[in-house]
Amino acid sequence: MSESLSAPGADIDTRPPDATADRIKVWDPLVRVFHWSLAAGFTTAFIVEDKLLEVHVWAGYLVLTLLAARVLWGLVGTRYARFADFVRSPAEVRAYLLDILRFRAARHIGHNPAGGAMILALLIAVSLTGLSGMALYGAQEFAGPLSALMRGVSGSTAHALEDVHEVLANLTLALVVLHIGGVLFSSLAHRENLVGAMITGYKRRHER
Repeated sequence: MSESLSAPGADIDTRPPDATADRIKVWDPLVRVFHWSLAAGFTTAFIVEDKLLEVHVWAGYLVLTLLAARVLWGLVGTRYARFADFVRSPAEVRAYLLDILRFRAARHIGHNPAGGAMILALLIAVSLTGLSGMALYGAQEFAGPLSALMRGVSGSTAHALEDVHEVLANLTLALVVLHIGGVLFSSLAHRENLVGAMITGYKRRHER
């Protein structure tokens, strides 16, 4: 009875390692398009203000449309896009913030508790900014979706709306700055390019 002999090393996989083995798809295309389009829309509206009113208004409409789509996607979208994945209790957010101060915050594949809270805060702030802008547009220019509702308001009310809209826009900008700071901090703390992840959709699967 003959016995076949394998060549030395025949059972060793000599193929190059898969460069994507340690990567996981986290952010789907809709989340990424929403993120960068919202950033562009808000930045445009904030910079041009009322100097280019039509551009400002249409940037605001874009932002509100994006927000509506994101809220829907937060209910029915992919795993890491859903609110159920990243909305945490105030106690969990507080505990995570304390862990950050102690330099022992855990890494999360999706949004961490502080990041999730920031996402909610930004969604609310941007929504209120956009809605107050629509109300102001209706009161001052007698135009837009709320024009019929706002047509009879007094000048003092319109002025108050303008102040509210400006305060909300500045509050949103402050939240954006905090958001960017949090992204940079987490990127350094966990040695991970979170900006790149929001472009490609991929994050590292394991902690380093």
